[in-house]
Amino acid sequence: MHEAPEMTLFLLALAAVLVAAKMGGELVERLNQPAVLGELIVGIVLGNLVLVGIGVFEPLKTAPFLPIAAEIGVILLLFQVGLESELDELLAVGGTAIAVAVLGVVAPITLGYALSSVFMPGGGAWYVHLFVGAALAATSVGLTARVLKDMGVMEATESQIILAAAVVDDVLGLIMLAIVVGLVQSVNAGGAVELSVVPIAVTALTAFGFLVGSIIVGRLIILPLMRLVRLARSTSLPVVLAVAYCFLMAALAEVVGLADIVGAFTAGLVVNHEMGRFFGEKKDLYRIDTSIAPLLTIFVPVFFVSMGLRVELAAFFSFDVLVFAGLLSVVALVSKQVCSLVVFRSGLNRWAIGVGMIPRGEVGLIFAGIGHTLVVAGMPVLGDEAFAAIIAMVMLTTLVTPPLLKAVFKSSTPRATTPGRPSASVT
Repeated sequence: MHEAPEMTLFLLALAAVLVAAKMGGELVERLNQPAVLGELIVGIVLGNLVLVGIGVFEPLKTAPFLPIAAEIGVILLLFQVGLESELDELLAVGGTAIAVAVLGVVAPITLGYALSSVFMPGGGAWYVHLFVGAALAATSVGLTARVLKDMGVMEATESQIILAAAVVDDVLGLIMLAIVVGLVQSVNAGGAVELSVVPIAVTALTAFGFLVGSIIVGRLIILPLMRLVRLARSTSLPVVLAVAYCFLMAALAEVVGLADIVGAFTAGLVVNHEMGRFFGEKKDLYRIDTSIAPLLTIFVPVFFVSMGLRVELAAFFSFDVLVFAGLLSVVALVSKQVCSLVVFRSGLNRWAIGVGMIPRGEVGLIFAGIGHTLVVAGMPVLGDEAFAAIIAMVMLTTLVTPPLLKAVFKSSTPRATTPGRPSASVT
């Protein structure tokens, strides 16, 4: 029997993943949970059916080109996050939101590093513990926004602070991810194996410089493209140029030693901002976020199912892993509550703000996935046990946030602000 060509295997795997992702997403949405949770669970189930003697889905783990499709999905996802983030609002965000965001990054990284140093199954190097802390720093702004919208409290002051802080939190988290990835790659290239200030400072400056430089240079690149878009007869030109720019920035980020999603996020920020400046009120004629929606519908679920396929449930047969996953989840919940300590405005529901920062969602999965694929001396930075524990933490924080948010908002009447789109300029 002739072995099936790689492209045939890829197409079969892609079809199976897409159908499974849709079924899983549909099921959990009927339970009032985000679709991403169902996609992740489906991946975990398919990847571990071999434990009960069903091995028909095992080829999905090694299907050719599937990791590339998953990577395209996560790049487009962060591009979309950038498109939905207003650069002007990020630059003018209020003091309370900034303080909440900064503490929402510092506390999880610090507590996560300390916890991993003590309880990580099998131990690990300092960069492993740093990666665990970085994975805890993320906040899923999409999940929180959806819950707040369903509750009808999007215009509450607490909601504005949560959403603004979550966006800033994502930016800080991406910078932190860029730093950690840069440090790991330095170690892998034969650099210093001890934690020191100099390489951290160099990598931090590189990450910050890339973000700032990309925004400045991007304006010079995008403006001529906008003129080209206006003159073009093809209605597909705007989205084609935008996606091409996204892939270009993702590639450049990797060239300078950062994660590709950092470049994709920056590209989204620039495209959104420059199109708004150039087209003004006519910006809605060129809605890139709407145009790329079909691409996200196809490729993003592949990423989340792929994350689930990597989870080895056998790792949870270890008592140490169960303890680590439990403690990691507790730290994930507690560390975000620390954010409420810097909310000094009277009359605000501090608990609601802290709870709104809890879900790690898709951002936490992205961090975990990168850690599981980064290799040092032939070993992944996050082994199967640490990866499984982080996935468990992400799932728990995603599940508990909606009911907790509803509970804390019911405990007090949030103060409404001016109707309309939530503003990030909350002080």
